[in-house]
Amino acid sequence: MQKLQGRLEICATRRTGYPERMSHTHDHAHTEHHFRATETVRDVVIGMSDGLTVPFALAAGLSGAHVAPSVVVLAGLAEIAAGSIAMGLGGYLAARTDAEHYSNELQREIRETRELPAKETAEVEEVFEGFGLTPEQIRPIVATITSDEKRWVDFMMKFELNLEEPDPGRAAKSAATIAVSYIVGGLIPLAPYFGADNLRTALIASVGVTLTALAVFGGVKARFTGIPIWRGGLQTALIGGLAAAAAFGIARLFQ
Repeated sequence: MQKLQGRLEICATRRTGYPERMSHTHDHAHTEHHFRATETVRDVVIGMSDGLTVPFALAAGLSGAHVAPSVVVLAGLAEIAAGSIAMGLGGYLAARTDAEHYSNELQREIRETRELPAKETAEVEEVFEGFGLTPEQIRPIVATITSDEKRWVDFMMKFELNLEEPDPGRAAKSAATIAVSYIVGGLIPLAPYFGADNLRTALIASVGVTLTALAVFGGVKARFTGIPIWRGGLQTALIGGLAAAAAFGIARLFQ
C-alpha cells in the first residue's frame, strides 16, 4: 500500500503541478497542521449550540411574560429534558442511517466486483485517469488493486464513493454526546433563575452569563475551524442574543 500511496502522490503532482502528499509529514520534517473535526467534536458543537440558544430564548420569553422565576426554572428544565432526548435521538438515527448506508454500499461493491469485474476494473482506471496517468502507468496499479478483493472493495468505497467505514458504536456515542452537551449548555442560561427572587435581576444575569458562554463557545469553535476567533465568538453570541431578544419581545408584545 505504501507503493500505491506513493504513486497516488505522483499522480496528484502530475495533475496539479503541485505535490499533494497523502501524509501530512514531509521528508524535510515540515508538518502541516490541518484541523479535521472528529465526529465527537461535531456532536458537542451541535448539542452545545442548541443547548445554549433554545433554553436561553425560552427563559427570556418567559421573563418577558413576567412569570415567577420558579416557573422559568420548571419550564426550562422540562425543555432541556425534552430537547436533549430529541437531539440525542436525532444524532442516533443519523449515525444509524450512515452505518446502514455504508453497509448497503459495501455489499453492493462486493457483489459488483464478483459479478461485473470488467466494469469495476474500468471504474478503477477512471479514478487514476482523473489524476492524469497514462494507460501504461495505470495498468500495473490497477492490477495490484484488483488482485485482492478486500483491497479492491476498500478502494472503491473510498475513492469512488468517498465513504469511510463508520465506528460500530457511533450511534450510541453520538446520542449520548449530543444529549449531554445539550444539557450542559441548557443549564447555563437557567442557572441565574435557581433560587432567584427578582425576575429582572435573574434575566440580566442570565443574559450576561449566556452571551459570555456563547462568545467563548463560538471563539473555541472558530479556533478549530480556522476563522478569526473574534468573528466566531461575535457571530455565535449575536445569533443567541437575537433568538432571546425575539422571544422576549414577542412575550411582551402579546402579554
